[in-house]
Amino acid sequence: MTKRGAIPSSIHPPLPPTPEDDWFCRLRLLRSRRVGIATYRRLLAEHGTAQNALAALPEMARIAGVKEYAPCPVAVIEAELNAGRAAGATLISEDAACYPAALREIADAPPFLWAIGDTDLLARPTVALVGARNASSLGLRMARSLARGLGAAGFVIASGLARGVDAGAHQAALDTGTVAVQAGGVDVIYPLENTRLASELAERGLRISEQPIGLRPAARHFPARNRIISGMSRATVVVEAAARSGSLITARDALDQGREVLAVPGSPLDARTSGCNMLIRDGAVLVRNAQDVIEALTPMAAPLVASDVNRRPRSPSPIAMPPETEPPARTTLRDAANLHQLILARIDRSPVAEDMIIRDVSASPGAVTTVLSELELDGKITRAAGGLLSRTS
Repeated sequence: MTKRGAIPSSIHPPLPPTPEDDWFCRLRLLRSRRVGIATYRRLLAEHGTAQNALAALPEMARIAGVKEYAPCPVAVIEAELNAGRAAGATLISEDAACYPAALREIADAPPFLWAIGDTDLLARPTVALVGARNASSLGLRMARSLARGLGAAGFVIASGLARGVDAGAHQAALDTGTVAVQAGGVDVIYPLENTRLASELAERGLRISEQPIGLRPAARHFPARNRIISGMSRATVVVEAAARSGSLITARDALDQGREVLAVPGSPLDARTSGCNMLIRDGAVLVRNAQDVIEALTPMAAPLVASDVNRRPRSPSPIAMPPETEPPARTTLRDAANLHQLILARIDRSPVAEDMIIRDVSASPGAVTTVLSELELDGKITRAAGGLLSRTS
């Protein structure tokens, strides 16, 4: 196993790296302008090696109409590696033994992760705990209780180092194991109020990020961070979340990745718990304590999960329906996740009209429009003049 502060031999050779080393070229390819993860993997598949892909990039850009294109300079990668060493960070590639096995399974797994702390934690089963930044006192108590209970059962707690529920979960799990996934560079602490917690995580836990060293987080980086939190975890537990929040984005990512989604119920009068109540209504496992989460992850247990919601026997409605009418269809979490995937599969780098997407999928125009708006907010698609849509990577 990789020890704290060590540099994995499968990533960094004993001698200083050279620009010709394969992992150096792969990092340089990933950091090149207009190259996202999907493009990175496609270029590697088409050209065999990162070095060949880097050589082909300028001509590909010229054909696409991009003038004066150049791949990421060698000096930029060298500076990032030097800054990482100075910060005491370890660079982990997806080929390394310490790379999280569950994270490797998702379609848009980050090819590289920077890590500060105990990388041994990445080999242990993980549960994500996420929730509101403006958490209530009850929400914070619940987050801490769940983190302690799950930690005692052997689970590592993953969260996003945000204020509120995230910070409470990290703090409670420091003794048993916790991983913070950061939206910016692994050496950049955000928010500043969590500076002390971040320092404790470096000593007793782990901080990771896919972003370059020194990067200040922007709004677009947080949805990308969320899919790492859910991707490295066997389940995502939402403690408090508003109807439109980053925590619900993490829950949707978890569903897209085939993970369990669980939620703590709250008062219908509290906007901070409306998202959790929606998740439970649509089939997420209701959580009262850590044991509920453990049972949901035990193969012998058979709790209701989102994929089972359509098969769930329902009690007769106390309200009689008029003759020859049916209850309105309910959109489940799994239905929403499937629609997201269906729509994304029909959008490529080449712009496509919104009305064409509506015709291609068997869903109402309102549902498609809602999903397109969510994908745009997540930074997965862009909208050009005339309503034309295209993938961002």
